[in-house]
Amino acid sequence: MAIIAVYSAKGGVGKTTIATNLAWCSAQGHARRTLLWDLDPLDGSGFMFALDDRRKRQARSLFAGDVSAHALIQPSSYAGLDLLPADSSLRELDSMLLRMGQRNRLATLAKQLSRQYDRLILDCPPVLNELSAQVLRAATLVIVPLPPSPLSARGFDFVVEEIRRTTKRPPPILPVLSMIDRRRSLHLEALAANPTWPWIPMVSAVEQCAVHRRPIGTFAPRSPAALAFSKLWDGIERKLGQLALIRPMEA
Repeated sequence: MAIIAVYSAKGGVGKTTIATNLAWCSAQGHARRTLLWDLDPLDGSGFMFALDDRRKRQARSLFAGDVSAHALIQPSSYAGLDLLPADSSLRELDSMLLRMGQRNRLATLAKQLSRQYDRLILDCPPVLNELSAQVLRAATLVIVPLPPSPLSARGFDFVVEEIRRTTKRPPPILPVLSMIDRRRSLHLEALAANPTWPWIPMVSAVEQCAVHRRPIGTFAPRSPAALAFSKLWDGIERKLGQLALIRPMEA
């Protein structure tokens, strides 16, 4: 099972939109058994997939070992795609992880899911703490959404430094330019400066994901953003294939 973390130290960068749409592309476009694990107390992924928010959840209890992941996992409306939703109890998760002293608790929980899923996508909160360190240690690949702004570029530097600081074998990082508006000169400059980076256009269909509470590919499959998400996931699959070849050679 590959673990793909969608992570940024800065909020408001399109992280949940990217995570939810990539999870759908993984399950529907590539027929991968996919689990989207929301680690953000705001539960944006659960909202985007219209999960029943009246159901009692115990997200933090999973890390404590009081409940199994299978008891919390909920199916989505799409074949091959399940969700492990978040809730407000995750606000206390970082302090609990520090008290537990288990530096790879998240990786251990992920490993328990490896027989059921091909792809685990983590929708991460915008923090730099013990939880983010555990995410980065567990990840096969880290996707960093970057709207074209100096603050986002600074946030990307923080992520790179955090990965170097907390991991012995740093996972590959894939920057993704998000919220691109080609009518703006700053956005065009970002595209020109990073021609090999994938990018997601800011179009009305992307905003409609939260209105419809479903992935863009289900209601606007030929829109530029839907095609961009599909292309991005194709590239991720190619990268995961390359990593799978490299690891046996290293062993």
